[in-house]
Amino acid sequence: AGPRSQKQLELKVAELVQFLLIKDQKKIPIKRSDMLKHVVGDYRDVFAELLRLAAERLEYVFGYRLAELEPKSHTYILVNTLEPVEEDAEVRGDQGTPTTGLLMTLLGLIFMKGNAVKETEVWDFLRRLGVHPTKKHLIFGDPKKLITEDFVRQRYLDYRRIPHTDPVDYEFQWGPRTSLETSKMKVLKFVAKVHNQDPKDWPAQY
Repeated sequence: AGPRSQKQLELKVAELVQFLLIKDQKKIPIKRSDMLKHVVGDYRDVFAELLRLAAERLEYVFGYRLAELEPKSHTYILVNTLEPVEEDAEVRGDQGTPTTGLLMTLLGLIFMKGNAVKETEVWDFLRRLGVHPTKKHLIFGDPKKLITEDFVRQRYLDYRRIPHTDPVDYEFQWGPRTSLETSKMKVLKFVAKVHNQDPKDWPAQY
């Protein structure tokens, strides 16, 4: 099938992640044959690698473990590994949308960067995870609106202009609701889980 560029493979992984998240909304086991037919197409020869990368991203970004339900029939389900920040439907959205994973990822980033992080850094970080400010996302809709407006309105994040910057830049900090609903320790544990490390590996934050 000829060599593929890194960018082509990245796009396939992102497509596969979105396909799995959408399929999972219906709570019906996902067939491998559907993945091959709808997403993988002529990338069949690298399917195992694509699935491995998609599974990693699902776990790290969204807190979902891709589990094989029945090896014989090759069907998969997503298992939620995150404790929700709270049992309130607002965070998860009506469909159980996995915005909690994204929120925890952002809170973790802000915390590890010393409690404030520039918006440009946030997007650089999220782009590596397949979430772009200008592209409509199948799960989050408009990611820029979700992060700079919805999470801010819900008071999970503070979003403010950094004075004397040209071009204008903004930064994020934890909002008041975050401090009430979750602890720095919980966020540190989440970050540690993502990086496969122990919270004690970051002595300053610990």
